[in-house]
Parts: sequence; structure tokens; C-alpha cells
Amino acid sequence: MKLLIIEDDINLANTLARGLTKQGFNCEKAHDSHNALLVAKTFLPTHILLDMKLADDNGLTLISPLRNILPNSHLVLLTGFASIATAVEAMRLGANDYLTKPVDMLTLVKALKGVSEAISDLPVDPATTVMSTERLQWEHIQQVLHSNQGNVSATARQLNMHRRTLQRKLQKKPVQK
Repeated sequence: MKLLIIEDDINLANTLARGLTKQGFNCEKAHDSHNALLVAKTFLPTHILLDMKLADDNGLTLISPLRNILPNSHLVLLTGFASIATAVEAMRLGANDYLTKPVDMLTLVKALKGVSEAISDLPVDPATTVMSTERLQWEHIQQVLHSNQGNVSATARQLNMHRRTLQRKLQKKPVQK
């Protein structure tokens, strides 16, 4: 199994490569979008671990070019800033899975190998499955912002909200559950 790790944090990329090598992957690393495409063309990985934020680039923009080069590789998007909008967009563009940082090695290996837990095996706790109203609001704002291609003014108009109020809400970190 050949794995391309596309991660701009060099220390994290090295740590992931060491851990995933122990799990049977032959790992190559790229730290920016340009090198990622070059390595993908030469290394021809069967699996790709892609960080969503690469310095000033967005990993989502790499999904389509990577899919053109490697249509059958298993692509997992890894992000520290998860939202429903980006998860949907990643899957629409061709990602096989979407994980949030920090992630444990077992979850990462399962995602890379395409192994998902059966829904009936997952513990169900209603207290942890219901999102707070603040989190729902943040998710909705992210979806509307995405549909307006990041235009804050258009998003504020659509949400019937003052632009500065929206900017303050966007600066806050997302509320957990």
C-alpha cells in the first residue's frame, strides 16, 4: 500500500509517516500543493492523506487534480477546522473520507483502508448526538457562506444580518456539539 501524505506541518507529516509505516504503508510526503501533484504523478499512491489547510492553499482544490491523476486511490481529507459544509464539499469533489484533527492511529488506518464501523456497533448517546443551537447556527452560516463563494456581504444579506455581526461570528471558533 503506497500512501502520499500531503501535510504542510513537517513534524506532523513525519509523525504520521512513521506511524503509518508501522501499519504497512509505504509513505511519501509532500508539504505544498505543487509538490503534492508532482509526487502523485511519480509515486502513484494507492492511498492519499490530504490536509485541508496547506499554508495559504486549500486542500479541497487539490482533490479534483488528484482524482484526475489517480482516479482509484483512496483519498482521506484531514482537517482541524471541520464543518458540515466542507465535509459535503470534500465528498462531492471525490474524497472517500473526512476526519478531524486530532485523530488516533486506529481511526486513521480504518479510514485509509476504507473500513467503517457498523452503525449498530457504535454507542448511541443522545446527549452527544444532538448539536447545540450555537453549533447549528455556525454550521448554517458556513453553508450559506460556501454557497456565496466566501462573499461575506452577500452571505450577510442572505442571512438578514449586519455584515460586521457576521464577521464577528465567523471569527469565533465553532462551538463543539
